[in-house]
Amino acid sequence: MSDSAQRVFVTGLGVISPLGLDVQSTWKAIVSGRSGVDFISAFDTGGFDTTFAAEVKGFEPEAYLERKESRRMDRFAQFAAVAAQEACRHAGIDLADEDPFRVGAIIGSGIGGILTLSQQYDVLRDRGPRRVTPFLIPMMLGDMASAQVSMVTGSMGANYCVVSSCSSGADALGQGWEMIRRGQADVVLAGGSEAPIVPIAVAGFNSLRALSRFNEDPSRASKPFNRDRDGFVMGEGSAVLVLESEEHLVQRGVTPLAELRGYGATSDAHHLTEPNPTGQSAANAIGLALKAATVDVSEVDYLNAHGTSTPLNDWQETKAIKLAMGEEAYRVPISSTKSMTGHLLGAGGALEAALCVKAIQNDVIPPTINLVDPDPECDLDYTPLTARQVKVNVAMSNSFGFGGHNSVLVFTDPGWAG
Repeated sequence: MSDSAQRVFVTGLGVISPLGLDVQSTWKAIVSGRSGVDFISAFDTGGFDTTFAAEVKGFEPEAYLERKESRRMDRFAQFAAVAAQEACRHAGIDLADEDPFRVGAIIGSGIGGILTLSQQYDVLRDRGPRRVTPFLIPMMLGDMASAQVSMVTGSMGANYCVVSSCSSGADALGQGWEMIRRGQADVVLAGGSEAPIVPIAVAGFNSLRALSRFNEDPSRASKPFNRDRDGFVMGEGSAVLVLESEEHLVQRGVTPLAELRGYGATSDAHHLTEPNPTGQSAANAIGLALKAATVDVSEVDYLNAHGTSTPLNDWQETKAIKLAMGEEAYRVPISSTKSMTGHLLGAGGALEAALCVKAIQNDVIPPTINLVDPDPECDLDYTPLTARQVKVNVAMSNSFGFGGHNSVLVFTDPGWAG
């Protein structure tokens, strides 16, 4: 890092996930190895090849947001607004006491308000164009999660959505990191949000043959790095992290949770959905993130893998890790928390970033559940079945998306000298 660049710390976390409606309940479920995958309750799955997903359960937006405002938000924006509020409470920051123009909001989403769009298409078809809600457009736009976060928190700095498929949440954090390092903001609320469990999305991913079809037992369907994995499990939710400059958190007198120390991103330039078979571009993203963090591969204590449970992704990610880390790849504990949360698409990288921070705080390596018969081609230490107590000073998170997006984040314990 440049001597003149601001260091960037995480001071608060907010999470809405298939495992819980806050950070603590989600983390408790992760450590215990509990699956959040079950049969879909949001719609009738008759005729669908996949009948399960990782849904957020028990979420009542009016318990957190004003009724009138919550009804003008798509579900993905509701998730983000609530996660951002939790993150601010966790950080102990009252934005009414801040210069609002020095606080940004960057929330990634791959699909945006697809629930509202699909519902209003039904209204158009069944009841005609004049019955379509005037809130269709402001509810379906991808930037409306960041806009709603800005409105519910009062942040008035840069406010935008990052769209890079399944790398969106990670890239939002990377852009927040860059903004603070450049001195453009003191605080950035950064993360991702997604609510894609609707018929058209499930049908579309089924047509791609990307989703698991293990309808016999949904809780065992997400099995990253397992020999018989057959696709990813769609999930929903949001995670928002409060990123703060060192100067600002010292002025506030708060203790950070972790330091966001490095970010790297590359493109495969290869295929719409398949990762580059060489793994080199993803490996380069890992290398760029470690270089930015001034962290050697020998110092990485935990890697949260993208680990989608699709055959191609898990093979190529394993290859990329080996290319980037050499023999150290066999030493570092790795896990895919998607085995429990499913794949939150554009929010996945943000949720997994939050889990990396929790791993550092608690010195715990989350497990990869359902890994009972490892693929011989995936021969690294994927922390099968149960969590592991290990000192974690440095945690890395991989996020790879359709379109060839590769994004990697490096977090460290705030007291780690390196």
